[in-house]
Amino acid sequence: MLILILYWLITMFSGFDFDVDVDVDVDIDVDVDFDTDFETALESGNLDFEDVSNLQIEKEHIVKEKRKPLKWWQVVLVYFNFVGLPFMFTLTCWVFIWWMITVLTTTITNTLNNSIGVSIMLLAIIPSLFVNKIFTIPFKIFFKNFSKDGDAPIEIVGRRGICLSKIKEDKMGSAEVVVNNTPLAIYVKSINGNLIEFKEPILIIKQSKDKNYYYAQSYKTN
Repeated sequence: MLILILYWLITMFSGFDFDVDVDVDVDIDVDVDFDTDFETALESGNLDFEDVSNLQIEKEHIVKEKRKPLKWWQVVLVYFNFVGLPFMFTLTCWVFIWWMITVLTTTITNTLNNSIGVSIMLLAIIPSLFVNKIFTIPFKIFFKNFSKDGDAPIEIVGRRGICLSKIKEDKMGSAEVVVNNTPLAIYVKSINGNLIEFKEPILIIKQSKDKNYYYAQSYKTN
């Protein structure tokens, strides 16, 4: 529990991410009816586990190939909601519930410092998984509403803005474009090399091939 708390603190305050790349083959030969989200069969393919704290395995991650029996640990992942939710979120909830059941039970039975308490701790793994399954069900809808691919890209080309530098020829400068009431800072060059003054209105014409800046032209209005 302390290790998980430390993990989340490091993630929140430092932005540090644990990147893991593990290939997991998911194969099945028969229909699986563990959960309403997985009524149809899971079919074989490769899952890339990247960014463990945000890992979320979905049906669409599985590529259709041959069909084989589902492995036991894959059944566990699907049934206990480790599939369909960020992995570290589900893991943290499970460990916390496991810890709580262990603490409460050993305290009530006064078995904190003996072998019976250790046995209770080990046996608590099973009920904690079922409690965790019930606890995490409402979060499936919550996380499902998040955009899986992040925010949609903002189209800058064709928008008007203000040049924040004096640029000409091949000189690069900065500019500001307002999108949905949000000012965005971008780098710009004059598309034809003509002078663009500081605070002059501009029109974004196109993006550079390396996608690091935009070409703009003066856009003065009367």
